[in-house]
Amino acid sequence: MNQVRSDKGPLVDSNRWRRYQITVTTLFSKEVMRFSRIWVQTILPSAITTTLYFVIFGRLIGDRIGPMEGLAYIDFIVPGLVLMAVITNAYSNVVSSFYSSKFSRYIEELLVSPAPNWVILAGYVAGGVARGLTVGIVVMIVAAFFTSFSIHNLAVTLLILLLTAILFALGGFINAVFANSFDDISIVPTFVLAPLTYLGGVFYSIDLLPQPWQTLSLANPILYMINAFRYGLLGVSDIPLGFAFFIIVIFIAALGFYSLSLLSRGVGIKQ
Repeated sequence: MNQVRSDKGPLVDSNRWRRYQITVTTLFSKEVMRFSRIWVQTILPSAITTTLYFVIFGRLIGDRIGPMEGLAYIDFIVPGLVLMAVITNAYSNVVSSFYSSKFSRYIEELLVSPAPNWVILAGYVAGGVARGLTVGIVVMIVAAFFTSFSIHNLAVTLLILLLTAILFALGGFINAVFANSFDDISIVPTFVLAPLTYLGGVFYSIDLLPQPWQTLSLANPILYMINAFRYGLLGVSDIPLGFAFFIIVIFIAALGFYSLSLLSRGVGIKQ
């Protein structure tokens, strides 16, 4: 008997992991098709908004401000504008998609399936990451028409893009779990994400801030992402790179565990 179990064990494990892979791939494909089908609403607006930022802040106002951290002002704001688009789109994709699944009641089909909670979460987060990275790449292409920056460290640049998209995809999932109406999914982006993003060093270096605002800015997690990404693109940062990575990973772990806890308890779903 022991020999039979040991022979079948690897096969059972292989089949189980293949089912998990199919589940994640299916959810991911659904999310990609969802935002790519309506690209005029999901991708194009970020390109237009970024173009306006470059024209107004980069050209008109930037020439009056002058260099920032030894860089042309229009180059300095590129990392913040790219990450702002990644944050907004990764978050929006998951919060709208998961809440729609709750509203339409088809989330229950996933919950009663053999797929574990982490597989369901991974599928939705992967979709949010895909949209965030897609829009981020589009914004960088737009930036290339206005600036002449070169990537300082490609590995850091790509890793920060990925980690930021994962973090805010998880944030969008948590918002969707607690949302009770379509109005609720716009509260956090409007009153939390937008202020934190604009105060996260998108348009300025925190060295310009007087105390205590400079110290208070260190409590803003988006500050670490933008500065780490600015280092990857331009080679300058107000925050030590290692510490910035540490903060981002800690937030991802915390939101990931919290999201799994909400799913396992069925908060906002089984009620």
